[in-house]
Amino acid sequence: MSSTRPDRVAEAIRVELSQLLAKDVHDPGIGFITLTKVSVTPDLQLARIYYTTLGDEKAQKETGKALHRASPFLRRQIAQRVRLRRVPEIEFFYDQSVANQDRVERILQDLKAEAEARPPAPPDDAPHDDDPTTKD
Repeated sequence: MSSTRPDRVAEAIRVELSQLLAKDVHDPGIGFITLTKVSVTPDLQLARIYYTTLGDEKAQKETGKALHRASPFLRRQIAQRVRLRRVPEIEFFYDQSVANQDRVERILQDLKAEAEARPPAPPDDAPHDDDPTTKD
């Protein structure tokens, strides 16, 4: 098993936080949330939790505020559930990569639709109007 201790701790925190957010946190500001990544510093003092959520920018900001409000509760719960000498501080960050990926996907779909809507180009071997060999 080549996994490092920070990686194992990060995975344990991700699992526990996912359960806590789904079942135990009743803040209406936290909408539908997905934890995309948890990284823990090598000294196990800080856990950075990356998340995505549905909704517009206002909903994302509300979720960020709600997560910040809930972080002391979440940290206490992690302390009870994950066996560590010292529970890392937790910080939440909105994960832009999913939104960026969706944006790129929409652009590619738009380009494909635009290409399908264009009339087909004439083949390269068809005579052109400015070709002197085809004029009478």
